[in-house]
Amino acid sequence: MSQNIGQSPTQNPIPLDQKIAFGIGMLANQMFPAALGIFMMTVIVGLGMNPLLVSLIFGIPKAIDAITDPLMGYISDHTVSRWGKRRPYVFIGALISGLSFVMMWQLSADNSEMYTFYYFLSWCCVFWLGMTVFSIPYVAMGYEMSSDYHERTRLMAVAQWIGQWAWVIAPWFWVVLYDPNWFESSTEGARVLSLWVAGICTVLALVPAFFCTFTNTGDGSSEQAPKKPSLRDTMVDFFKGIAITFRNRPFRKICIATFLIFNAFQTIAGFSFLIVVFYMNDGSTAQAGLWPTLFGSVGALFTCFLVIPVVNYCAQQYGKKATFIYSQSVSLLGYALLWWGFSPENPWMMFIPLPLFSFGIGGLFTIMMSMTADICDMDELETGQRREGIFGAIYWWMVKLGAAVAGIATGVILSLSGLDQSVQVQSEETLLWLRLSYIIIPSVGTLIAILVMRTYDLDEQRAKEIRAQLDVRRAEKLAS
Repeated sequence: MSQNIGQSPTQNPIPLDQKIAFGIGMLANQMFPAALGIFMMTVIVGLGMNPLLVSLIFGIPKAIDAITDPLMGYISDHTVSRWGKRRPYVFIGALISGLSFVMMWQLSADNSEMYTFYYFLSWCCVFWLGMTVFSIPYVAMGYEMSSDYHERTRLMAVAQWIGQWAWVIAPWFWVVLYDPNWFESSTEGARVLSLWVAGICTVLALVPAFFCTFTNTGDGSSEQAPKKPSLRDTMVDFFKGIAITFRNRPFRKICIATFLIFNAFQTIAGFSFLIVVFYMNDGSTAQAGLWPTLFGSVGALFTCFLVIPVVNYCAQQYGKKATFIYSQSVSLLGYALLWWGFSPENPWMMFIPLPLFSFGIGGLFTIMMSMTADICDMDELETGQRREGIFGAIYWWMVKLGAAVAGIATGVILSLSGLDQSVQVQSEETLLWLRLSYIIIPSVGTLIAILVMRTYDLDEQRAKEIRAQLDVRRAEKLAS
């Protein structure tokens, strides 16, 4: 394919320092939920909370997000300020998220189960509200940073590479939380460690608010004086924007595919700890040692140094859709091999499937975020408006919805499996249920997602044609 198809004169490369600044924000965006997922085991195991209550803690904040995410996207799309559309919210959201993360983990085994549930749920809602205020404008900021089809993938590859280190670091929290030389209990560990996690993540989240100033897709509308529509007109425009977003066929496909893959993976993500401890080490966290930590950390390293570079290269050589389908197909083999990889006799065998296993989640967001930026151009051509905030909000709400459904599903599966936190040795049926779930659930979600994406039709040629038409339209607007 010729590289001159639809070439735009405004396709300036993103400076490396801007890519890094944006990527540092992604590290915070991923470290918060990565730490939350690991800390959550202290509620299930350390405090012995009923898994069904834990599932409500996952589900209720995401129901709130169904309203706040699109609203935040709309607000940031229509904000005019001396600091731009996105940066003020990134700043405010970073502070809210950091403070609420600390408060969320000030738990004690002396409190009743229902007190802990309501306390944790309240702060969890505040935390996810802060993440909405931060993450929705932050993601939209990335969509605006380039108008070039391949530069968008390179930006997202850099951001995902930096963000992936959250998943390298976070598994080591297992060591800190469960080593008696560090803390007397995992609950005490969560109280103290949350201070460090929140402090560092807040600083990281503030970096794009101060330093991400590069944009290459806007038409200058953010610098114009804002109109003051009535509340009715604003609400009509808000819901109309959401409806238009949902009607976009390529966007629906990437949302559905992301929901299926991410939701399926998140449902069983915490099971690796349970399998390593209860199946491979007879319920002894001391005997399990570093194995749960190494499983997560080594998998993330494979994502950094194998998956993301390969996905970035293949997307530029063979297209984004083909790269998505092939990378997800590779992950299916990795999931299947884990049936033999989780071996009590040879624990090192669980590392063999990791290079293949890591292609599932590891390449997902690099491709999907780049595709979403292309879709924003398509939407502008069709509607005359740019809605990075709304598109980012709907997409990441699907991700959060996936996490919520996964949290509920996790609680239900653990309850059905017969997992008993009060005993060290679990039944054979429980262990079999956990192992089968770890393989079958993400495999089914991935297979359906591949089928959904087979008919995705916004390829490189079409994206460049759209970009060229937009540049002609803007040139005519400036000339008139």
